[in-house]
Amino acid sequence: MLEAEAIMRQQINRDEDCAFVAGDLLKMRLVMSRLVEERGILGDREPIIVHASVAPRRRAATVGFICPAKRELVAGEARA
Repeated sequence: MLEAEAIMRQQINRDEDCAFVAGDLLKMRLVMSRLVEERGILGDREPIIVHASVAPRRRAATVGFICPAKRELVAGEARA
């Protein structure tokens, strides 16, 4: 699945059609979810822990306002 996702990202970055790879990725995810359901039906309730190259999810953005700091204008010659 990781390889298919990487190929799809490359195709998107090159502005190519990635419908075929995306369809295959959806099929893989369907199979994976069915396997997890089957695992639960068989009585295995232990969490699945993955220590692979999975990026942690970002926390939800907090709503807040950051006041920009005021900068003094400097003439072009005086910057250097």
